[in-house]
Amino acid sequence: MKLAKRINSSSVFLVSGGARGVTSECVITLAQQYQCKFILLGRSPIIKIEPEYVKNYFDEYGLKKSIMEYQLSQAQKPTPISVQKIFNQISASREIKNTLSRLRQAGGSAEYFNIDVTDYVSLQAKVTHFSAITGIIHGAGNLADKLIEKKTEQDFEIVYAAKVQGLENLLSCVNIAQLQHIVLFSSTSGFYGNIGQTDYAMANEILNKSAHLIQQKYPNCHVVAINWGPWESGMVTPELKKAFTERNIGIIPVEVGTQMLVKELNSSKATPQVLVTSPVFPPATEFNLELKTYRIRRQLILDENPFLQDHIIAGKPVLPATCAMSWIINTCENIYSGYRLFSCKNFKVLKGIIFDETFVDEYILDIQEKAKDNNIQEVEVFARISSEKSQKVRYHFSGEFKFLREIPSAPLYTLPEEQKDTIPPWKDNNFYQNWVGMLFHGVSFQGMNKFITFSQEKFTAECFWQKIEAKQQGQFPVQWFNPYALDVSTHPLGIWLQHFYQKSALPASFERYEQFAPIPCNEDFYVTTEIKSESDFSTVADFVIFNSQGKVSARLFEVTFIRWFT
Repeated sequence: MKLAKRINSSSVFLVSGGARGVTSECVITLAQQYQCKFILLGRSPIIKIEPEYVKNYFDEYGLKKSIMEYQLSQAQKPTPISVQKIFNQISASREIKNTLSRLRQAGGSAEYFNIDVTDYVSLQAKVTHFSAITGIIHGAGNLADKLIEKKTEQDFEIVYAAKVQGLENLLSCVNIAQLQHIVLFSSTSGFYGNIGQTDYAMANEILNKSAHLIQQKYPNCHVVAINWGPWESGMVTPELKKAFTERNIGIIPVEVGTQMLVKELNSSKATPQVLVTSPVFPPATEFNLELKTYRIRRQLILDENPFLQDHIIAGKPVLPATCAMSWIINTCENIYSGYRLFSCKNFKVLKGIIFDETFVDEYILDIQEKAKDNNIQEVEVFARISSEKSQKVRYHFSGEFKFLREIPSAPLYTLPEEQKDTIPPWKDNNFYQNWVGMLFHGVSFQGMNKFITFSQEKFTAECFWQKIEAKQQGQFPVQWFNPYALDVSTHPLGIWLQHFYQKSALPASFERYEQFAPIPCNEDFYVTTEIKSESDFSTVADFVIFNSQGKVSARLFEVTFIRWFT
């Protein structure tokens, strides 16, 4: 793919909603950086000569007071609606003038046109006079927040049209083939959803999908839908701020958000959709204290889970135990909105799921609530995966899982100094080719880099799991729990087993698992393994998984590995 041209002083951006709010701050920052030109579109008119009675008032209180006094002097009865209407007109006009002034001071140039982006006829009549447009920034948007049962068709049209019809109109008025940049201001509401914003979420998600389609059709254009979280300024009402606070969503400072836009447009790797927000956690579920049970049936389809081709034992794809855990964990986290896994105990591999003659069309996940508490915000369940064949029930995996609203702070673990003299002089560190007895894993599960220390009792290894595409993950997506990286964390033990005992083993059970943070992906992480016992038939070990700063992501205690071939 040929990269889009860099922004420079010759670049000309057509900008909807660009003279006010967040979008105006973004174009001002672009002007400071590149001294380019902007054609700004907005619904608010510029008041060239303000009425005398407002000229010396600039704060909201003083301006509204002056408007009321003027209405009284004209024998008019001031009402909140009439005062607010005039206030909005004056404030909008002043903001537009201020934007144009700041753009000139930044070294850029701009023209403003009072045009509603949903008005195609007016838009086309004005835009066709500009032949050198090289980019579009679509920042226009409206809100009409209400619960869905209270929304009207007019509410939907106001919100939907500004985003979707606005984009269609902008693209219809320019020569898309000559565009170098298309930036769509979307929202995390489209990505995550938000109460009262069904129409806004729908419109923004259409922008997200449009970015992908446009990028495919015009690969030489840098196309991106930026899913912004809430800004310090912008369409964030007090009600929305409260909702964001309840979900631990941080507010984006203006100077941070604008620099993120510049960085994105400077990136040599065009990504059609970018999420800019802090991690989003849904509101906590208010439990009905009656203990419940759930039964979920699922078909496992080999072709829809490409990663399974990287986990083949004795010639057959085998579902990793960590993926069985993720099946249970992800299901529970969907049931208990706002809660995440903290611990699992007494997890057992009873009968693995193998894609051979024992495979069945349907597998069953049973979840039985053991305890739940709204005050300490935790829930405990027993979960088991089973199947039926010829009227016979087979149990595959089971364990007890605890989910918390707030995960405890991660403990710290000291990365030991590298002790090269303790590490055997292997020819190279290509473990997945040279140690195939235990490390049979394909690329989806490869990540063992090197040993930091190595002894018969305890050792630390450096790992790196390269995140695989969502399509590769199939029915077992990485969320809070990462089944692929956790599997990688056990690989150093496989090398240890073959080095000292010339044997291989598979995990059969563990006493306890704790998770404080996601296991890192696309960056180095470390695993310290301590051997608790060793026999001819099994090995028992503890694991600590931590990042380069020593922050513990997860811990495994009393993991039993059973010998499976020599």
